Amino acid sequence: MIGRLQRGYRLRSRRKVRAVAAAWLLGAVAGAAQADAVDQLRRFVAEVKAGSADFEQIVTTPDGAARKPTRGFFAFLRPDRFRFDYTQPYEQQIVSDGRKVWLHDPDLQQVTVRRLDQALGATPAALLTGGSLERDFTLVAQPASEQLEWVRATPKASDGAFQWMAVGFRGDTLAAVEILDRFGQRTRLSFRGFTVRSDLTPSAFSFTPPAGTSVVEQ
Repeated sequence: MIGRLQRGYRLRSRRKVRAVAAAWLLGAVAGAAQADAVDQLRRFVAEVKAGSADFEQIVTTPDGAARKPTRGFFAFLRPDRFRFDYTQPYEQQIVSDGRKVWLHDPDLQQVTVRRLDQALGATPAALLTGGSLERDFTLVAQPASEQLEWVRATPKASDGAFQWMAVGFRGDTLAAVEILDRFGQRTRLSFRGFTVRSDLTPSAFSFTPPAGTSVVEQ
């Protein structure tokens, strides 16, 4: 009887040791993956000089209601040049030419212009296209979800337009961006067909207001 109890105790002890070891191993693997996600964002900012992708954007209000998706094309050229060309369900352009940011609304026949240094700051566009990660953002790896590795970037400045931004990678590929603004509204950009580009030049990010369009300087 005592022998059986001792064998049972030893068996339970070995199982417990194996369970603890497995839990430790899984935790270590998860921790390494999350650390790699932060490194992935650093490498993306440091090494990918230009890229483009199609995107779908979904905005969710604080009460959980999702607005109709918008779609378009995104491209960037470091440092500080980018463009978002919205095509569905309405047209709009946001273009940075390296000096100014132009927001063109064809329906209103209006272009709003701001100086680049005033428009960017610690914003998502700055993070993706040329911002200083360590200077402007606190980076924290997040648990993997949706088969993506996530990094949350929180602006160090407290007066920005958003609370945090999460960047999702699928392997080495930029796959998604999620933004929580100061009003509790979430914006999700899902990228499709992201491509590292070597053919983009500054001329791809020039903008000239169409004839008959009013220009508002801010």
